[in-house]
Amino acid sequence: MVARMIVDPPGEGGGRQVHADGALLGTAYSLHDLSVFLERAGLEGMDELDVAMSPLVEWHGGGPEVWPATD
Repeated sequence: MVARMIVDPPGEGGGRQVHADGALLGTAYSLHDLSVFLERAGLEGMDELDVAMSPLVEWHGGGPEVWPATD
């Protein structure tokens, strides 16, 4: 079973850190990045819409529509 993913608020560097079971999985810059993290954690076949609506993802500092602009 995949642990709940915590998506932190957007940081100054343009991404959102993602944690599961207290471990940092990486920094996401899009819903696609989150779908890759979930796939690596064992949930295959989830697209961006699935990730945005998943009860496994806990959003802090804004939901799935909040991604900082990058240059």
